[in-house]
Amino acid sequence: MVAHLLCILSYNFNTFVILNVYSKLTMFCTTNSLPMDLLLKQGSLKQEVESFCYQIVSESNDQKVGILQSEDEQLQPAVSKNSEGELSRVKFMSNSNKITTFSKKPKRRKYDESYLSFGFTYFGNRDAPHAQCVLCKKILSNSSLAPSKLRRHLETKHAAYKDKDISFFKQHLDSPENNKPPAPKIVNTDNESATEASYNVSYHIALSGEAHTIGELLIKPCAKDVVMRMFDEQYSKKIDAVQLSNSTVARRIKDLAADIEEELVCRLKICDGFSLQLDESADVSGLAVLLVFVRYRFNKSIEEDLLLCESLQSNATGEEIFNCINSFMQKHEIEWEKCVDVCSDASRAMDGKIAEAVTLIKYVAPESSSSHCLLYRHALAVKTMPASLKNVLDQAVQIINYIKARPHQSRLLKILCEEMGAQHTALLLNTEVRWLSRGKVLVRLFELRRELLVFMDSAFRLSDCLTNSSWLLRLAYLADIFTKLNEVNLSMQGKNVTVFTVFDKMSSLLRKLEFWASSVEEENFDCFPTLSDFLTEINSTVDKDICSAIVHHLRGLRSTLLKYFPVTNDNNAWVRNPFTVTVKPASLVARDYESLIDLTSDSQVKQNFSELSLNDFWSSLIQEYPSVARRAVRVLLPFATMHLCETGFSYYAATKTKYRKRLDAAPHMRIRLSNITPNIKRICDKKTQKHCSH
Repeated sequence: MVAHLLCILSYNFNTFVILNVYSKLTMFCTTNSLPMDLLLKQGSLKQEVESFCYQIVSESNDQKVGILQSEDEQLQPAVSKNSEGELSRVKFMSNSNKITTFSKKPKRRKYDESYLSFGFTYFGNRDAPHAQCVLCKKILSNSSLAPSKLRRHLETKHAAYKDKDISFFKQHLDSPENNKPPAPKIVNTDNESATEASYNVSYHIALSGEAHTIGELLIKPCAKDVVMRMFDEQYSKKIDAVQLSNSTVARRIKDLAADIEEELVCRLKICDGFSLQLDESADVSGLAVLLVFVRYRFNKSIEEDLLLCESLQSNATGEEIFNCINSFMQKHEIEWEKCVDVCSDASRAMDGKIAEAVTLIKYVAPESSSSHCLLYRHALAVKTMPASLKNVLDQAVQIINYIKARPHQSRLLKILCEEMGAQHTALLLNTEVRWLSRGKVLVRLFELRRELLVFMDSAFRLSDCLTNSSWLLRLAYLADIFTKLNEVNLSMQGKNVTVFTVFDKMSSLLRKLEFWASSVEEENFDCFPTLSDFLTEINSTVDKDICSAIVHHLRGLRSTLLKYFPVTNDNNAWVRNPFTVTVKPASLVARDYESLIDLTSDSQVKQNFSELSLNDFWSSLIQEYPSVARRAVRVLLPFATMHLCETGFSYYAATKTKYRKRLDAAPHMRIRLSNITPNIKRICDKKTQKHCSH
């Protein structure tokens, strides 16, 4: 053992050092009354002996030592000192019973100002810098700080600048773009990038309502072709890592929908109140589908979003509808006390499953009110008309069905219309379900009356109607009045429509109906352009019977609308325009009215009122005037119409077709009908493994 130690020392040090170590090591063993060989065999004392030897060598030689560097990393000596001043311990790395030798620290090159003539400056620590090219910003290692290596980079990478002097590179270095600190660049791995790309494509597939297989069958091949033509085949191969199979896209869509739902639940938990809109319908597979939309205030605006889309597995009763909504509320811990209103297509006088569900909701939310969709009220009101006009409407529908029910007849009519140079080539099909069909159907029929007169067989019993001017006058009036009613109906549809908007439209319609009736009594038909043009064309006047029927219809329509939209004292008129209020409204307490006075006296607030919508105006005042602004928002929260549910069922029918009967359309509806954009980065960060799905 002693011979082995002396052999190692002789390999690294001179004879004087060896004798010095041996003599002092012998003295150490004598002091401890232990044989030297036994001492070196003791594992607990071996490290003390090695440290002792190292101290002797260090005192004999003034050179700095360190553990040898391997090819991958540099191992630093582990040195520790105790409070009693013991000898420093240095761990020796051993391999195959051999002690690792020591060498000096690697040499670090210094940067010289003359290196700028090669287009290089330094980067990092000045004592051990890296070389950075001022032209391409490429950073080289410290070992590259040699004139030959720097010149080689300049001549190979920037041959056009190899003859430039140092002033050129100095000017380039002092330019403003080079003085900007380099922006940190976060580079994702290929798996992370492919996963995020897969989520983005799946999100667009869900928004479009297309089948999941479109990702792998169409989008992915097209993306590869584009990249291959615009770049090269190497980049095109990377697209193969983006997994877009049917099952993968389905899972991605569920993750996106879950993230949107999580964000929505968080918003509902912190909002002051919300209102609901609900409806139920059957899908193509026979399932009863429930759609519930929610309206709430968030970030200085009133938002509308899909609360849930669920299929009712058993009986579609009012109790089942309520249990479905209540389960969602309890699962996500959303308080029913925040519900301020429930809008449905069931009136208070009607008995039905929706009305029963609304009653149960009002039981758990005592402060909630209920409202009947104003679009449904409008549709019900315009159904009544005199018998003479009703007969013309029915006969017009029969003429249309005679053509549309026979494909051969439709094709022949198209050929005839093209030969006669008609504006249209087909009739429109009437349906009672769609409120806007009557006006468009009747206008199209009246515009194609000449072509139909040529096309219709004389054997058809209603063919004579197209030659009867009295019948055509009634048809022209019906086309005009239903077109006007459709315009009012469309103006009440859309997002963020308030009850004030709807009642303003209805108030305008009531005044117009009175004006139209008075004009017809005076035989002035300028307010009905189709009827007026037809009278000019035939150079005739309207019979008194027709005028009487028109006036009777207009006045009856007005009285029916007043029944469905009664004029009441509006205690919330201050919400519509707070700057016209001069006395305290009955719905406000003294403190709120004082706050309203302060609000209306603020010139900046008055300017914002003219620039913002009513919803955004009151939502933006929550922080400055919290009490009165919250009251105003509570008035604006209820839904005025069932437009969102009607739109939602249209999207649902387009997504879940007869070819996709087994599709779970709820995640798709969450994405398509939501205003919240999913956080794909957050979804990917939750993944424990960043590999692509298959």
